[in-house]
Amino acid sequence: MAAAVHKLLHPHSHGRNSSKSEPEQHSSSPHERQDSAMDRAREDEKRSLAQWEEHKRPLSPDKVASDPERKMVGHSSRVLRQDDFELVKTLGTGTFARVWLVRLSDAREADQDKVFALKILRKVDVIRLKQVEHVRNERNVLAAVAGHPFITTMVASFQNHDSLYMLLDYCPGGEVFSYLRRARRFNEPTSQFYAAEIVLILEFLHEKEGVAYRDLKPENILIDAEGHLKLVDFGFAKKVENRETYTLCGTPEYLAPEVIRNTGHGTAVDWWAFGILVYEFLVGQPPFWDQNPMKIYEQIVEGRVRFPTAMSADARDLISGLCTVDTSKRLGNIQGGAGTVKSHAWFKDIDWDALYNRRVNGPIVPHLRGPADTRNFDEYEPESDSREPYSKDMAEKWDEYFKDF
Repeated sequence: MAAAVHKLLHPHSHGRNSSKSEPEQHSSSPHERQDSAMDRAREDEKRSLAQWEEHKRPLSPDKVASDPERKMVGHSSRVLRQDDFELVKTLGTGTFARVWLVRLSDAREADQDKVFALKILRKVDVIRLKQVEHVRNERNVLAAVAGHPFITTMVASFQNHDSLYMLLDYCPGGEVFSYLRRARRFNEPTSQFYAAEIVLILEFLHEKEGVAYRDLKPENILIDAEGHLKLVDFGFAKKVENRETYTLCGTPEYLAPEVIRNTGHGTAVDWWAFGILVYEFLVGQPPFWDQNPMKIYEQIVEGRVRFPTAMSADARDLISGLCTVDTSKRLGNIQGGAGTVKSHAWFKDIDWDALYNRRVNGPIVPHLRGPADTRNFDEYEPESDSREPYSKDMAEKWDEYFKDF
């Protein structure tokens, strides 16, 4: 395992004994030797991927926050290619991306169940839809946070002439949103468990990375095989540190008042959205809703949350503190940061250290036939064959922007 970890940490290094071959009968050209070295590097990396999938463990917050090129996961691979993976089934589609369930091509019998999610983004579509900055942000934030127990792990990224790739861990449980709709609402212990895992995510993003996630909602939270959460879709995530940003993004019911007013916003938007999420967990629908988005925005800016009588006093107090229009008084954004949320009475039964290290069982463990089960994902139309080519002119102009991949 030590050798495998070394390869994961340094995927492009080769020890003296990494390749034992018969003595060559003829001298090969530099080009052939380079190709042969590349092939060995690819095989080494594929073996390392299989071993990572088998032994994946959450990293400590400090290790997660270390340089992506020095970590087991989150690196940019110069050797992986799409044909290293067998595309099994589409898990999701977007305007410029498709996510596939994949396994390593030519996988040994023992590795058939080691699967990943491969997000494929067409460069032409990313450029046409003006998503270059979002895509770069997503890749770089995922690299920085790879290894966190409750954030989707980007194992590696790579690219070819016309596409960008992010190889992610696969969460077979599907969206929390689906479970919430089936249950109508979650009971208090289930809501507390999921909410506590999200607090640990926000604490890490804000305080270790200076990142605002900016799109918290049940559809962006998946459940893994053991019933823990994984936050996905970092397209709106942005490193803000102590600055403010002015981009309008997010889902209407979850937008914070300062985003709607366009007065500049930072990480406080995530604590507002977290309050909305806790409310939706407990009630089954968000507190501010209308057919007309403009009416939703008016309700949000007014900021009056109406609570059902059945909701506990502690839950009401937590949500009121989070859904506070004045950001200087908003729980999570006041002095003490995430610590003020963790110490709230509603979380009094949470053992934060045990939770981070996944020593606590999830309240809903998905029923699965195996690691490659896709029953919790919808069916999708096959991909269109007619695609605009990524031209030489486009490559000359844009490839510099994609160099991180």
